[in-house]
Parts: sequence; C-alpha cells; structure tokens
Amino acid sequence: MIVGIDVGTQSLKVVITDSNLVVLGQATTAYKPSFPQPGWAEQDPSLWENALAPTINCALEAAKLNPSNIAAIGIGGQLDGCIRVDREGNPLHACLIWMDRRALDQIKNLPSEEVHARTGVILDPSHPAAKILWLKDNFGDDDGTLYHVPVSYLVHRLTGNAVMDHAHASTYMLYSLEDRNFDPVLLDFFNIREHELPGIADADDVAGVLTDQGAALTCLPKGIPVAVGTGDDFSTSLGAGVVSPGILTCVLGTAEVVGAVHSIKVIDNERMVETHAYVGDKFFIENPGWLSGGALEWFRETFRILDFREIDALAESAQPGSMGLTFLPALSGSMAPEWIPSARGCFYGLTPSHGNAHMARAVLEGTAFAMRDVIERLNRMNVETRSIMLLGGGAKSRTWAKIRADLTGLPLDLPKITDTAPIGSAMLAAVATGIQPDLISAAKCVGDISERILPDRGLKSVFDEAYNKYRRLFKCLRPMFNLS
Repeated sequence: MIVGIDVGTQSLKVVITDSNLVVLGQATTAYKPSFPQPGWAEQDPSLWENALAPTINCALEAAKLNPSNIAAIGIGGQLDGCIRVDREGNPLHACLIWMDRRALDQIKNLPSEEVHARTGVILDPSHPAAKILWLKDNFGDDDGTLYHVPVSYLVHRLTGNAVMDHAHASTYMLYSLEDRNFDPVLLDFFNIREHELPGIADADDVAGVLTDQGAALTCLPKGIPVAVGTGDDFSTSLGAGVVSPGILTCVLGTAEVVGAVHSIKVIDNERMVETHAYVGDKFFIENPGWLSGGALEWFRETFRILDFREIDALAESAQPGSMGLTFLPALSGSMAPEWIPSARGCFYGLTPSHGNAHMARAVLEGTAFAMRDVIERLNRMNVETRSIMLLGGGAKSRTWAKIRADLTGLPLDLPKITDTAPIGSAMLAAVATGIQPDLISAAKCVGDISERILPDRGLKSVFDEAYNKYRRLFKCLRPMFNLS
C-alpha cells in the first residue's frame, strides 16, 4: 500500500492507495497561514510536521490497514514557499509561503528579461530565489544555511536527504530549462551558492528511506522508501491522469492554478504564463495562480455567509453577468491578465440594486475571467487546450464549473475525485518503488470522470460582454496599481 501526501496552504491531506492507485482511505488536518503584515504570508513548518502522524493514522483507520502495510510514501505540496534551515534540516524561520511578496525590493534591480529567457519564469517576489535574498538580507548570509521549498523540507526531515525534483527547481528563478540544472549565471545574479539549495532528481526517484526521525514524525516503520515528490501544481495534474497534451487543468484551491502539458519548450514573451519542467521530459505551461478559493473564503467570512454551498445558492439566484457587477480577483496581487504584485482587488459597478447574490456570482465569475485570460494566452502560443479538467476543492461547486464552461466555450470534465494532489504523490511513490512500471501506466489507473459539462452557446454573448468589461476595468485601474 502507498501513502500519498499533499502539504497544502490550509490543510495536509493523506490518501492510502493500493498498488493500482485505488483510494482506500483518506484524511485531512486543517491549519492556517499567518499574515504578519500586508504583503507577508507565513506558515510554521511544525504545522505540517505535527499533522503528519495523526492524518496518516486517520487515513489508515479509514482504509482498515495498519502501518506495517505501507510500502512507499510520496509527498507533494505548495510551491514557492521558502524555508531557511540548518544543515540538519531544522527550520530557522517560518516558511515564507507562495502568497508572500515581501521581497520586491530585493529583485527590483535584477535583469528581468535575462531571468525570463533563461528560466521561463517571471522575475517575481513570490519565487524562492527572491525570498532567499530577503532572508539573507534580514538574517545574514550564513554559508551553512540551506533553503528549502515545503516538499523538499519534509523529504529532508523524513529521510535526512536534501533533494527536490526538476519541476520544483524550475520555480526558483535559478534553473535553466535548456541544461536541466541550476544556472551559474543566475546563481551569481541572486548571490546564491548551489550548495545552499537541495540537489535535483526526478520526481519519481527514491529520495531515501524513513529515518528514526522520519518514523517518529509519521508513526510508520523505519526504512520505508520516500519518493522525491513534486509541487502541487504538478501532482494535482498527475493525480488526474494528465501526462500528455490536450487537457487544460484548472485547480481551484486557495489559489487557482491554470496550465497545460506541452511537449516542447515554449516561453511566453508576454509573461502571463510560465514554463516549468514536468515529468517525462515534458513541460507544464501555467499561470501559478491568483487567490481564488481564498477569495471565496474572504467573501464568506466578510459577508458572514454560512458556507460555500450558500455562496453557490446565492450565485445561482443571480443572472449571468452579475447584473453588470465586476469583481477583480487581485486580493494578493494580479497574476492575470498581467503579473502586477502591487495590484489589488475590487468590486466595480455597485448600485443599490445589487445584493449578496450578485456579489457572490461576481466573485465566481471574476476568478473565471482570469482563467480565460490564461486560456487565450495558451492558445496564442499554440499550446493545445481541447477541454478543461476542473480539480481541487472548488471543483465540488457545479455552479462554478458551469460558469467556466459557458465562459470559455470548452467542454469541462469533473473527475470522481477532485482533490487529486495526494493521488499524484502516490503515483510518484508507486513508480519510484517499482509498484507501477512508469507514469504512463500509473496515469491509466486514475482520472475517472463523473460528469462532462458542455457549454451553453446561448450565453456566449453575455459572458463575452462581461469578460470584456473585466478587461476594460483592469486596463483603467492599472495606473493605480503601480502607486507606492
């Protein structure tokens, strides 16, 4: 049996699967990030560590299994976090998670065009290299320090080995897509030494086995192999069986991640999407996400709405287009149609005729407008998108799903299991340990579809008008975003 783990922003999820990746049991432990200042977002790594054993135990109980049944472990999780650790892997500071953009000053004089050309990623304070600079500026440049992302941090804690996969490495702003390694020129730009970073291996390699410490943290037997693993943008698509081009994956978690697999390296000269390494020597062309599920949670708490089902019910009671009300989904900066870290969200078009229902629908539509931004850019880059696979917790909302099909004119698939990130982690562990022969074979075991939603062509003009209004609003507000 296999343990698949997803280290999310708001929870740690575990699945137990059999050798054919059928889920036998699952469990979740919730926690929260902290926001010490505007633009800052942190998480204590002890939250993840403390969640491991109880969540694994609950999943084992659900599967009616015990620890001795486990043959492999895979870990995936949130991208773009940065954790400063000592050489033994002990954390020296809270993790600066993906939402954190405090490192703007550290990168303002770096050559953005050269970074983009070499890495395929956009020079942005959300990426780990920028956060490393901030940590060095504020805590000193100690040559004995190592800088992890969340997944490699946990792999290090469980196995004693500091290693991450190519996809993770490609998010740092230090990785050459051409050479598949850290780029010496970029390391110099950021004043980072290669030995301050984890090593690089394939996601479906074995990183090591559970040490005494790893066994204590997981309550599993010492010696179980642990896969290198990958980031959740990639493990989520993997867990849905997406290993080849044609399917656009839209992951509705705290952030909304939109991307597609592509066979060749292409780099976006408009800098809306990034190019990352993916399994099987392919590439994942994606926008790494804006606050989407997080925007719904903000709306729910602010307007004292009971739960997400009530948001759906409110949105259903309003007409498409939200009666002219537009929501700009830039609560933590804009990622589409442009990357502007200083951008901020808003409602525009409010009148006395608008109520909670129109605002609820506007939030659902506004986040979907940003998804359409990405799809249209991918199409211009000749990245194939024949259909949409909706994943993550937000995929449980059929209202949100239908909005996206109608808005884009593409068929949209809802899988039987929507939280596929821990399944993707389990796939990597299965291949790493020989339980499955390769990822192509493993992908055939997962990704069953529960429903296909076809677009309502009669709503095309309504959604085109609403989308164009959103684009005009962004253009008009853009001068405000760059104000200090």
